[in-house]
Amino acid sequence: MEAGKTIAQKTGGNGPSLTREQFTQAFHDMLLIRRFEEKAGQLYGMGLIGGFCHLYIGQEAVVVGIQMALKDGDKIITSYRDHGQMLAAGMTPRGVMAELTGRATGYSHGKGGSMHMFSREKNFYGGHGIVGAQVALGIGLAFANKYRETDEVSIAYFGDGAANQGQVYESFNLAALHKLPCIFVIENNLYGMGTSIERASASHELWRNGEPWGIPGRRIDGMDIAAVHEAASEAVAHCRAGKGPYLLEMMTYRYRGHSMSDPAKYRKREEVDAVRKTRDPIEHVRQILLDAGVEDTALRSIENDVKAVVNDCAEFAQTSPEPDPAELYTDVLLEA
Repeated sequence: MEAGKTIAQKTGGNGPSLTREQFTQAFHDMLLIRRFEEKAGQLYGMGLIGGFCHLYIGQEAVVVGIQMALKDGDKIITSYRDHGQMLAAGMTPRGVMAELTGRATGYSHGKGGSMHMFSREKNFYGGHGIVGAQVALGIGLAFANKYRETDEVSIAYFGDGAANQGQVYESFNLAALHKLPCIFVIENNLYGMGTSIERASASHELWRNGEPWGIPGRRIDGMDIAAVHEAASEAVAHCRAGKGPYLLEMMTYRYRGHSMSDPAKYRKREEVDAVRKTRDPIEHVRQILLDAGVEDTALRSIENDVKAVVNDCAEFAQTSPEPDPAELYTDVLLEA
C-alpha cells in the first residue's frame, strides 16, 4: 500500500478512514501510554509514587482516537484516571512522571500528584479526584468557547461509575439549554471502584442518558481506534457547527484494578485474559499495520523508541529535586 492512502477496509465504519501514517502514529501514542503506565505501576510498587494512582492500561484507543479528531485550542478535562489523557494531549512524559513522583520539575511542581496536574499550554484542565465533578467544569470550558465565539470544543471524560452522579445530569441540562460545544465521553470499562455497571446502574445504555435533554448519543467499541476516531469526528463536527452537546459511550476495559490498591477480586482473571487476548487495542493496530505491509522491524523500532522515552522519564523523575519546603505555602491563596 502506498503511503498516505487510507486503510478503509479496517475501519469498520462509514466515517473518516485512517491513513497508514495515522495508524502508525496511533500505534506509537497508545504504546507510549501503555509503557508509561506500566512504569508508573513499577515506581508505585517501589514506594516512589505516593497517594492514589489509577492506571489507564487497556483503554488507550479511546483517548488517542478522540485526540486525533481535535485541533489546537480544544479543551480537555477528565477524572483521576488521567495520565493517558495528559500524554495524548502532548504533555511531556518527563513532566508527568516527575509530578507522579512529587518532584519540583512536575507539572504542578510536585504538589498535585497523580490526580491533580494541569497544563494550560496543552489545554488540559486536569484530572479531578471528586467523582463526576469535572463534568460541570467541562461545560464551563465549553461555555467559555461559545462566549468567545470560537469553534473550539470541550471534551469532558468520565467513567461509568460517575455516569449517574447528579452533577452529570445538571451538566447535561445546562449544556443542552445553551447549546454548548461539549462532548461528553463516558469511558465505560464495565466496573466502578468495585462494582460492575450491571449492578450499579438501572440504565444499561448509558449513551441514551442524554435523551431527555435532546442530546444525541452513540455507543462505540472503544477498543477499536478507527471506530473511536470516526465517532469522535462526527461529534466534533456536530459541536463545531453550533448544534450543542454530544454524548459518546466508549465501551472499553481496564486491565488493572480501579487503583493500585485494588486487588480486583470482583472479576475473574480469565475475563481479563480473554480481553487481552482477543480485543487488545494496541495489538489490533499492530495487526492492521502488518496487514498493510508495514515491516515488523519498523514496529519494533517504535517499541524501542518508546521504551527509551519511558526509561528516560523515570530516570528524570527519580533524579529531580523535591519541592522546597517554602512551596508548601504557594499556590494556596491568591490575594487580589
